[in-house]
Order: sequence, then C-alpha cells, then structure tokens
Amino acid sequence: MARRREARRLAAAILHQADVAGRDPLKVLAERRDLGERVPSFAEDLVRGVSEHREELDRLIASHSDAWPISRMPVVDRTLLRVACFELLYREDVPPAVVISEAVEAAHELSTADSSRFINGILGRIASERSETG
Repeated sequence: MARRREARRLAAAILHQADVAGRDPLKVLAERRDLGERVPSFAEDLVRGVSEHREELDRLIASHSDAWPISRMPVVDRTLLRVACFELLYREDVPPAVVISEAVEAAHELSTADSSRFINGILGRIASERSETG
C-alpha cells in the first residue's frame, strides 16, 4: 500500500513539474530517469495515462467542478484530480474508495484543507456517476 502511495506522489510530482513548466510530462519523466531517479512502473503508468488522456480528464473534472475552470484551480489540486480521475476511469485494480482517499490525503498534506474537501467532492461525484452507469 505504501509503495503505491509513494508512486502516486512521485507521479503527481512529475505531472506538477511538467504543468508548472509547460512541458511534456513524458519528457520530465525521461529526464528524471536519466538523472538516476528510480521511477516505479505504477508511477510511470500514471504519468503516461494522465498525459495520454489529459483532455478527457480535464473535461470530466470541469464538468463536475461546479463551473470552476481547470485553469483557475491550484496546480497541485488539478494534478491530484487528474491522477485520481485516471485511476477511476482506467485502473480497475484500484477500488474507487482507495483512489478518493489517497487523493484527499495527498491534498491535505500537499495543499489546503479546502483543497481536500474540494477534491473529495469532485471525485465523489465522479465515482458515484460511474457506479450508476456501471
């Protein structure tokens, strides 16, 4: 469990770095590996998945964020939301409750109390909608 948490945090750090710098996340991932950083396969899968599905993830997040545009969200929050949404949509090996809990905990540690509530609300709505549509 702790290994996946660490991999999620690393994936979020790579995606955050790419977002802030306006760079391709896959290039940031490659640079970190070139510098000798160990990147677990789960973290790499998350970075690749978010990178490949970013437009879809952003549309999903925006449609559940009460008209709060992605561009106005703190970078940490939108990064955590993208990772969690990717897991909810594409990683059937991770229960939705775990995805939400991990994202909320990360927001609590890396952002603000308001951010953790905001992320919990968005992910809760998305997970609920997905369970209804099966």
